[in-house]
Amino acid sequence: MTISDAAPTKPPTAVEPQPVPAVSRILLSGPDVGELEEEFLLRAFRSGWIAPVGPDLEAFETELAAEVGVAHAVGLSSGTAALHLGLLGLGVQPGDLVVTSTMTFAATANAITYCGAEPVFVDCSADGNMDPAQLHRALKNSIRGRRKPAAIVPVDLLGRPADYDRILPIAAEFDVPVLVDAAESLGSRYGTAACGSFGDAAVVSFNGNKIMTTSGGGALLTDDCRLAEYARFLSTQAREPVAHYEHREIGFNYRLSNLLAALGRAQLTRLDAMVDRRREVRRRYSGTIASVQGVSVFGNDNDHCDNAWLTAILVDERRAGFRATELGAWLAEHDIETRPLWKPMHLQPVFAEVPMYGGEVSERIFSTGLNLPSGSKMTDADIDQVIAAMAAYFELRGAAVAGAAP
Repeated sequence: MTISDAAPTKPPTAVEPQPVPAVSRILLSGPDVGELEEEFLLRAFRSGWIAPVGPDLEAFETELAAEVGVAHAVGLSSGTAALHLGLLGLGVQPGDLVVTSTMTFAATANAITYCGAEPVFVDCSADGNMDPAQLHRALKNSIRGRRKPAAIVPVDLLGRPADYDRILPIAAEFDVPVLVDAAESLGSRYGTAACGSFGDAAVVSFNGNKIMTTSGGGALLTDDCRLAEYARFLSTQAREPVAHYEHREIGFNYRLSNLLAALGRAQLTRLDAMVDRRREVRRRYSGTIASVQGVSVFGNDNDHCDNAWLTAILVDERRAGFRATELGAWLAEHDIETRPLWKPMHLQPVFAEVPMYGGEVSERIFSTGLNLPSGSKMTDADIDQVIAAMAAYFELRGAAVAGAAP
């Protein structure tokens, strides 16, 4: 067959985008975006600033720093990237020790290992945050062993601030810098100060499930100009300021894109309203379980103004007559997403050999805790559905219920 005998080639046709099915399940913490975010994103798109940097990124950094009350914000591709660069900026090197809370998401400990450093885990207090007494013990023992830690990384668990009135003086006593993992606490306050403003630097996350989102992203927050500029330098492949590509250090492709920063700018204008809505969700849940024997809202008695990122409950099986996992399974059958609290890092196989101080408190919280749907996008009908499902389960198990009605 000659070329001329071949069947004529049809011109390619455009692929029609297929509709994405709506999510019917009630999610744990879905993104809360709408017309304002679309407006900001489309405006950035039409401006031509599609490259990683641009005016929306610069504006977002300025607005975010002002919101938290720090001098500098560096927009990055994730909260994990911010942790990594923050540790490098504080001088963490291979072989160093970094003390952090065991009650956290893996990214906290992973970022330490990215630097070639070794994590040291400390237990939490009853509120889930770093136990200052265990921190003091870990620092004292490390220095006795002639291995002074290079940094401390406290974590604001589920949006609740750690005990900075005790942690920061301990850090100063041993002359160890502090990088706060505030990934979950943007919009929270500790006393009169915003979370993200404590320590030598702090990081926040804009992952899709966080209090506000840029789809994926994060930021390093600090008053230290040198630290901010070094993070910005490393995040753009450590390119030297010359016409050609010159590199004297190993860098990373960690910069937040201009388009996603535009999304973040819209979200930032709505932050207070989104926090208020999450607090309302928690208030409704609290009323429902107020008289359920053996069940309590985790951290509901904290003295500080947290953002209610995730509302969690603790279930005492001996008093309640059921386990948190059993309630979670029941809710899953009713299209309601839940999740256990973070599995402590010292129980993770990958960190099995890491030094650990304490552990009993975090293990108990993990075994008894359950995160409930907490997103600011939840409608009143969504909240009613979760409450009704919980009330039905409590009744099934013979638990006393008060305030089940909205």
